[in-house]
Amino acid sequence: MTIKQLFYNCMNINYIHAGLSADYAVRKQGNKLYIYFQHSSGKADWKNNLDFPAKAYKRMGKAVWFAHRGFLKVWKSIDDLILPYILDTGVNKIVICGYSHGAALALFCHELAWYNRPDIRNNIHGFGFGCPRVLWGPRFKSITKRWESFTVIRNIDDLVTHVPPFLFGYYHIKPILKIGKQGKYSRIDAHRDFNIMAELENLDVEI
Repeated sequence: MTIKQLFYNCMNINYIHAGLSADYAVRKQGNKLYIYFQHSSGKADWKNNLDFPAKAYKRMGKAVWFAHRGFLKVWKSIDDLILPYILDTGVNKIVICGYSHGAALALFCHELAWYNRPDIRNNIHGFGFGCPRVLWGPRFKSITKRWESFTVIRNIDDLVTHVPPFLFGYYHIKPILKIGKQGKYSRIDAHRDFNIMAELENLDVEI
């Protein structure tokens, strides 16, 4: 599967609505697991998108890290639904994908998979299309290494990928794959799914 095909699936798959406006889909193909998260689809999603004071994620004991409160709240409403799929020992590769609001959830899901499946960490890959900034605070290597295989895909002028502001302490996980050309789209149009798809036309990268 290519990155373009993955994004197409993310935009067209049938989602399950659960938790606090969290829409997800899970597909198992042989020993590969694909987990998708939908973009903002209603007023409740936007309320959570804009609820961005930082909050500690405490499940990791001593390794405490901080994240966008609204996205974290949505994620914690469904993480228990996703975990059984991740723990399936018949799975030896996990690919996680989300767009916009869903990209933030994909980032949390990637960390959940990394933490719970140390046996396949080299085979866990995440992709956040039009992903907002989610993490906050100091960038400790012990924390950021959990997302070494998570790629933020930014249509270069995309407004959503630049919020919450860097000056507020939020940051992106790297690597960031930049597509498109600066000035080609407005800040809003650069985030639209069909423009992202257009910029992926020549990006035939297998995952």
